Amino acid sequence: MATKKRQTKSSERRSEARLQRPRVLVTGASSSLGRVLCRRLHRSYDVIGLDVRPFADRPKDVEHHEVDLRRKAAQTLIKKKKPELIVHLGPLHDERRSAGGATTLETTATLLKLVEQIGAQKLVVLSGAQLYGPSATSGAFLSEDAPLLGGQSDRRLADAIAVDMMVQSFFWKSPETQTVILRPVHVIGAHLQNAPSRFLRQRRVPLLMGFDPMVQLVHEDDLVDAVALALTPGPRGVFNITGPTQAPLSRLLAARGIQGVPLPSMLLGAALTRARALRLTRLDQHDLVHLKYSCVVDGGRALQELHYTPKRSLSQALADLG
Repeated sequence: MATKKRQTKSSERRSEARLQRPRVLVTGASSSLGRVLCRRLHRSYDVIGLDVRPFADRPKDVEHHEVDLRRKAAQTLIKKKKPELIVHLGPLHDERRSAGGATTLETTATLLKLVEQIGAQKLVVLSGAQLYGPSATSGAFLSEDAPLLGGQSDRRLADAIAVDMMVQSFFWKSPETQTVILRPVHVIGAHLQNAPSRFLRQRRVPLLMGFDPMVQLVHEDDLVDAVALALTPGPRGVFNITGPTQAPLSRLLAARGIQGVPLPSMLLGAALTRARALRLTRLDQHDLVHLKYSCVVDGGRALQELHYTPKRSLSQALADLG
């Protein structure tokens, strides 16, 4: 009898603790990174996913809604649920070809308005270190204060920069919400279908003849750790999220057993244009700059203020790609 009473009290304590868990809204929850994030966060939070795409294999306690954030139904839902915490996956982490442009800006503007209306405590936005832009003149280990120059040659990065700048303005306009912008380096992982992960899963890849840029990679689980740290009370501002080290592209390919095929710039550009027209690749001439120049960022601020340290080695990150 005493045992039953103890079990009942223990169950009641667990139920009470669960009722007290904060709610976190994850936009873009059905993207490959969004799925990884939801599976991690649901252990500590009541997770509400939002995406126009289904999330069939989600954990049972993750609440998912297939609706466009710009629609009235989504806005009514968010006002009703009033999540204390919000994680917004920016355009760099959405694999849809249609993502970007006016849709991305309108979605972000709508979300920021909702954050104000419901008085959310924390907003975490996933941007990217690619926004700094690789170039022949970029300095080594760029800080968060470096200008975002990646959009000069790539329209997609220009849209992502616009989102980043919009959220930075919100940071100063609404200090009552603790706003965090994370700019991770290239994210790779077994569950991701983004460009870096797909590139490093190939047997042969094109390279620009005469160039071997330094590359930074971060494991998907390390990025999720950074998001979890950003959701805790206190941190606010912009943070570069890095992996344990950087390495020349040639060394990364060798570690993966990938054969690089060096081609002159004009030939490679023409080949990519043709392959893209035939839907054989998502790469285009704008991506060539990443095969040519380095964009290496400094993660010191995340270490000091977020207490973030990558736990997975570069070798492990490459091995976990499968």
